[in-house]
Amino acid sequence: MKMSHRALSAAALALALGACARDGTIADNGVYVTRTGCPQVAIPAATGDVTLFDPATSRDSRAIDVVATITNLRATCTEDAANVVSTATFDVVATRRDPGAARQVVLPYFAVAVQGGTNLVAKKVGAVALDFPAGSLRAQTSSQTTVRVARSAVMLPADIQRELTRERRPGDADAAVDPLTDPRVREAVAKATFEQLVGFQLSTDQLRYNATR
Repeated sequence: MKMSHRALSAAALALALGACARDGTIADNGVYVTRTGCPQVAIPAATGDVTLFDPATSRDSRAIDVVATITNLRATCTEDAANVVSTATFDVVATRRDPGAARQVVLPYFAVAVQGGTNLVAKKVGAVALDFPAGSLRAQTSSQTTVRVARSAVMLPADIQRELTRERRPGDADAAVDPLTDPRVREAVAKATFEQLVGFQLSTDQLRYNATR
Protein backbone atom coordinates (compact mmCIF):
# COMPACT_ATOMS: atom_id res chain seq x y z
CA MET A 1 0.00 0.00 0.00
CA LYS A 2 1.35 3.43 -0.91
CA MET A 3 0.17 6.91 -0.12
CA SER A 4 1.15 9.35 -2.81
CA HIS A 5 2.03 12.93 -2.00
CA ARG A 6 -0.28 15.85 -2.64
CA ALA A 7 2.09 18.65 -3.46
CA LEU A 8 3.98 17.51 -0.41
CA SER A 9 6.14 14.60 0.55
CA ALA A 10 6.66 12.99 3.88
CA ALA A 11 10.18 12.93 5.05
CA ALA A 12 13.60 14.53 4.91
CA LEU A 13 14.26 17.82 6.56
CA ALA A 14 17.92 17.78 7.28
CA LEU A 15 18.31 20.59 9.70
CA ALA A 16 21.88 20.04 10.77
CA LEU A 17 23.19 22.14 13.57
CA GLY A 18 26.37 20.16 13.26
CA ALA A 19 27.69 17.06 11.58
CA CYS A 20 26.07 13.75 12.54
CA ALA A 21 29.18 12.73 14.39
CA ARG A 22 28.70 15.76 16.65
CA ASP A 23 25.01 15.15 17.33
CA GLY A 24 24.24 15.66 21.01
CA THR A 25 27.69 17.01 21.75
CA ILE A 26 27.87 19.84 24.30
CA ALA A 27 30.15 22.61 23.13
CA ASP A 28 31.14 26.01 24.52
CA ASN A 29 28.40 27.70 22.52
CA GLY A 30 25.60 25.14 22.89
CA VAL A 31 24.50 21.65 21.98
CA TYR A 32 24.83 20.28 18.47
CA VAL A 33 21.64 18.62 17.22
CA THR A 34 20.88 16.95 13.91
CA ARG A 35 17.24 17.07 12.86
CA THR A 36 15.91 14.68 10.25
CA GLY A 37 13.03 15.26 7.87
CA CYS A 38 11.97 11.61 8.06
CA PRO A 39 8.48 11.46 9.58
CA GLN A 40 8.01 10.26 13.10
CA VAL A 41 6.18 6.94 13.11
CA ALA A 42 3.58 6.21 15.78
CA ILE A 43 0.28 4.58 16.68
CA PRO A 44 -2.36 7.14 17.71
CA ALA A 45 -3.86 6.71 21.18
CA ALA A 46 -6.73 4.21 21.43
CA THR A 47 -6.20 2.84 17.90
CA GLY A 48 -3.48 0.24 18.53
CA ASP A 49 -5.84 -2.60 19.42
CA VAL A 50 -9.32 -3.78 18.53
CA THR A 51 -11.79 -6.04 20.33
CA LEU A 52 -14.47 -8.04 18.53
CA PHE A 53 -17.50 -9.27 20.47
CA ASP A 54 -19.90 -12.15 19.92
CA PRO A 55 -22.70 -11.19 20.04
CA ALA A 56 -21.52 -7.95 18.45
CA THR A 57 -23.77 -5.72 20.55
CA SER A 58 -22.52 -7.05 23.88
CA ARG A 59 -19.70 -5.47 25.87
CA ASP A 60 -19.57 -8.20 28.50
CA SER A 61 -16.10 -9.63 29.02
CA ARG A 62 -17.52 -13.10 28.47
CA ALA A 63 -18.56 -12.03 24.97
CA ILE A 64 -15.04 -11.06 23.84
CA ASP A 65 -14.39 -13.03 20.67
CA VAL A 66 -11.08 -11.73 19.23
CA VAL A 67 -8.52 -9.21 20.49
CA ALA A 68 -5.87 -7.92 18.09
CA THR A 69 -2.93 -5.56 18.65
CA ILE A 70 -0.56 -3.67 16.35
CA THR A 71 3.03 -4.10 17.50
CA ASN A 72 6.65 -3.83 16.33
CA LEU A 73 5.95 -0.65 14.34
CA ARG A 74 9.16 0.59 12.75
CA ALA A 75 10.18 2.50 9.65
CA THR A 76 12.95 2.85 7.11
CA CYS A 77 13.47 6.18 5.39
CA THR A 78 15.22 6.92 2.13
CA GLU A 79 15.35 9.90 -0.19
CA ASP A 80 16.04 10.70 -3.81
CA ALA A 81 16.25 13.95 -5.74
CA ALA A 82 12.49 14.53 -5.54
CA ASN A 83 11.03 12.66 -2.57
CA VAL A 84 11.52 11.39 0.92
CA VAL A 85 10.14 7.86 1.21
CA SER A 86 9.19 6.31 4.55
CA THR A 87 8.10 2.67 4.70
CA ALA A 88 6.53 1.55 7.96
CA THR A 89 6.29 -2.15 8.79
CA PHE A 90 4.26 -3.63 11.62
CA ASP A 91 2.95 -6.88 13.03
CA VAL A 92 -0.57 -7.69 14.12
CA VAL A 93 -1.03 -10.34 16.80
CA ALA A 94 -4.42 -11.68 17.86
CA THR A 95 -6.00 -14.11 20.26
CA ARG A 96 -9.46 -15.64 20.11
CA ARG A 97 -11.76 -16.95 22.80
CA ASP A 98 -12.29 -20.50 21.54
CA PRO A 99 -9.65 -22.81 19.97
CA GLY A 100 -12.11 -24.20 17.43
CA ALA A 101 -11.94 -24.75 13.69
CA ALA A 102 -9.55 -22.89 11.39
CA ARG A 103 -10.75 -19.33 10.95
CA GLN A 104 -9.73 -16.15 9.16
CA VAL A 105 -10.39 -12.70 10.62
CA VAL A 106 -9.89 -9.60 8.41
CA LEU A 107 -9.26 -6.29 10.17
CA PRO A 108 -9.09 -2.84 8.53
CA TYR A 109 -6.32 -0.42 9.41
CA PHE A 110 -5.45 3.14 8.40
CA ALA A 111 -2.18 4.80 7.52
CA VAL A 112 -2.03 8.60 7.42
CA ALA A 113 0.47 11.36 6.83
CA VAL A 114 0.08 14.36 9.14
CA GLN A 115 1.77 17.71 8.65
CA GLY A 116 2.53 19.99 11.55
CA GLY A 117 0.79 17.74 14.07
CA THR A 118 -2.75 18.59 12.95
CA ASN A 119 -3.07 18.70 9.16
CA LEU A 120 -4.08 15.35 7.65
CA VAL A 121 -2.60 15.37 4.16
CA ALA A 122 -3.02 11.76 3.02
CA LYS A 123 -4.88 8.68 4.18
CA LYS A 124 -5.10 5.09 3.04
CA VAL A 125 -7.23 2.29 4.46
CA GLY A 126 -5.94 -1.28 4.11
CA ALA A 127 -6.67 -4.63 5.71
CA VAL A 128 -4.79 -7.48 7.33
CA ALA A 129 -5.94 -11.10 7.35
CA LEU A 130 -5.30 -13.18 10.47
CA ASP A 131 -5.45 -16.96 10.01
CA PHE A 132 -6.13 -19.00 13.13
CA PRO A 133 -5.10 -22.66 12.63
CA ALA A 134 -7.55 -25.27 13.88
CA GLY A 135 -7.23 -25.65 17.64
CA SER A 136 -5.06 -22.52 18.00
CA LEU A 137 -5.88 -19.47 20.08
CA ARG A 138 -3.30 -17.25 18.42
CA ALA A 139 -2.67 -15.75 14.98
CA GLN A 140 -0.11 -13.28 13.64
CA THR A 141 0.57 -11.43 10.40
CA SER A 142 2.64 -8.51 9.08
CA SER A 143 2.01 -5.58 6.79
CA GLN A 144 3.58 -2.37 5.59
CA THR A 145 2.66 1.06 4.25
CA THR A 146 4.65 3.71 2.41
CA VAL A 147 4.51 7.50 2.46
CA ARG A 148 6.19 9.69 -0.14
CA VAL A 149 6.78 13.36 0.61
CA ALA A 150 8.24 15.92 -1.77
CA ARG A 151 11.56 17.16 -0.49
CA SER A 152 10.41 20.71 -1.19
CA ALA A 153 7.68 20.26 1.45
CA VAL A 154 10.15 19.50 4.23
CA MET A 155 12.73 22.14 3.44
CA LEU A 156 12.88 25.17 5.71
CA PRO A 157 13.07 28.66 4.21
CA ALA A 158 16.62 29.98 4.09
CA ASP A 159 15.97 32.71 6.66
CA ILE A 160 14.53 30.19 9.13
CA GLN A 161 17.52 27.90 8.65
CA ARG A 162 19.85 30.80 9.33
CA GLU A 163 17.96 31.71 12.50
CA LEU A 164 18.12 28.15 13.80
CA THR A 165 21.74 27.47 12.93
CA ARG A 166 23.45 30.78 13.62
CA GLU A 167 26.07 30.62 16.32
CA ARG A 168 25.09 31.95 19.73
CA ARG A 169 27.71 32.73 22.35
CA PRO A 170 27.48 33.24 26.11
CA GLY A 171 26.73 36.86 26.80
CA ASP A 172 24.65 37.39 23.66
CA ALA A 173 21.27 38.94 24.45
CA ASP A 174 19.42 35.94 23.02
CA ALA A 175 21.93 33.23 23.92
CA ALA A 176 19.50 31.47 26.26
CA VAL A 177 16.40 32.07 24.14
CA ASP A 178 14.98 29.07 22.30
CA PRO A 179 14.45 30.17 18.66
CA LEU A 180 11.27 28.06 18.61
CA THR A 181 9.65 30.58 20.94
CA ASP A 182 9.41 32.83 17.88
CA PRO A 183 5.97 32.08 16.35
CA ARG A 184 7.33 32.56 12.83
CA VAL A 185 10.11 30.02 13.38
CA ARG A 186 7.83 27.59 15.21
CA GLU A 187 5.24 27.71 12.42
CA ALA A 188 7.85 27.10 9.71
CA VAL A 189 9.33 24.12 11.56
CA ALA A 190 5.87 22.64 12.17
CA LYS A 191 4.96 23.02 8.50
CA ALA A 192 8.11 21.11 7.52
CA THR A 193 7.50 18.31 10.05
CA PHE A 194 5.52 15.17 9.20
CA GLU A 195 4.24 12.13 11.04
CA GLN A 196 3.33 8.70 9.68
CA LEU A 197 0.56 7.22 11.83
CA VAL A 198 -0.81 3.67 11.72
CA GLY A 199 -3.76 2.22 13.64
CA PHE A 200 -6.87 0.10 13.35
CA GLN A 201 -9.76 1.64 11.42
CA LEU A 202 -12.25 1.52 14.27
CA SER A 203 -15.96 2.17 14.40
CA THR A 204 -17.24 4.84 16.77
CA ASP A 205 -18.29 2.13 19.24
CA GLN A 206 -14.90 0.40 19.05
CA LEU A 207 -13.06 3.66 19.60
CA ARG A 208 -15.29 4.50 22.54
CA TYR A 209 -14.66 1.06 24.05
CA ASN A 210 -10.89 1.53 23.76
CA ALA A 211 -11.03 4.98 25.30
CA THR A 212 -13.26 4.12 28.25
CA ARG A 213 -12.54 0.54 29.24
